[in-house]
Amino acid sequence: MRLTDLQIKKLELPKGATKQKTFFDDSLKGFGLRVSVGGAKSFIVMYGKRRKLKTLGRYPDVSLAEARVSAKKALGKVAGIKDSIGHETGVVPFLVARDQYLEDSRMRNKASTYEAYKRVLLQHFTFSKKIGEISRLDVMSVVDDLKERPSEARHAFVAMRTLMNWAVLRGLITNSPVPPLRYKVSTRSRILSDDELKSVWQRAKDVGYPYGTMVQLLILTGQRRGEIAGLRRSWITDSAITFPVGFCKNKREHKIPTGTLTKEIIASIPGDTEMLFPARGKEAKPFNGWSKAKRGFDKPLEIAPYTLHDLRRTYSSNLAKAGVPLHVTERLLNHVSGTISGVAAVYNRHDYWREMVKAVESFDLKMTIVVKGKLFRSARTASSEL
Repeated sequence: MRLTDLQIKKLELPKGATKQKTFFDDSLKGFGLRVSVGGAKSFIVMYGKRRKLKTLGRYPDVSLAEARVSAKKALGKVAGIKDSIGHETGVVPFLVARDQYLEDSRMRNKASTYEAYKRVLLQHFTFSKKIGEISRLDVMSVVDDLKERPSEARHAFVAMRTLMNWAVLRGLITNSPVPPLRYKVSTRSRILSDDELKSVWQRAKDVGYPYGTMVQLLILTGQRRGEIAGLRRSWITDSAITFPVGFCKNKREHKIPTGTLTKEIIASIPGDTEMLFPARGKEAKPFNGWSKAKRGFDKPLEIAPYTLHDLRRTYSSNLAKAGVPLHVTERLLNHVSGTISGVAAVYNRHDYWREMVKAVESFDLKMTIVVKGKLFRSARTASSEL
């Protein structure tokens, strides 16, 4: 077998076993995990002509990624690295170090964080050099090539900096070529026009559940993509969505009214699971295939590049055009630091619910006009035709 963290957690001795057993990893000859009668699990490696056995550490005190590195040292797979005396640093191929980092990240970080780092590092950083030969110029050349995509550039910079800091801690390099620089990314100002919004809406309608449906809800509510992906049925009533304390970015309860179109979209969602948009094969986890889904979604669209967060900015801008007060928009977007802050926020306990309802109804009607191109008698009449 190829050892993975999931398999390691499941491995156990057969009932009644009186001896320890070693499970060897097919991808690295001589490397394995030894399970003792008491349930303890330790990484081992057998190397040399005499098949010398070395214990690498107990799981989970030693991670799978760290054990692989130690095993490769013992087996001579990573040339130039010395063991207990010290490290001859910088000689590990970058691609090897990158894969080891991702293996470690997969175990230590949230699935969404791991997937984000994996996508960025595999897509943009493919240096054929040894890790010690990677310079700041190499890294920043990749980042600068992404300047037309500011958010992607920032993510690439952070992922590479994190990887190099990890390499320093593991002794693979002495100093990181990507220190904590103040890498500034220009603030995005992309707002979709009504025609562009109509194109995205129609494409979302054609694509349907789950990704298309989530895009429609992002357009209609202005919420963050993680908030829409994590929606539960128990959070939704006939007139509102209430995100519980601890779920949203600012960790506080967030309640928004739902317009007619939003209710129609939610009612059309198939299934009866608690999670409205579960990950494939995992009903308890939210949808997480954002990047791949968006690439396919955007291919037929004949509009300028945009991000899903631009839909949130477009929502806010349209509310401003409709004359909605800024503090009401901030309530809808769940912004903590806004126009009502400091002492004013302490004493002003008004929830602005009526104002939020009016704002949502206004945007609901706006979308009706945008999508159909003409004014209907009511948003409800139009929604049935959307």
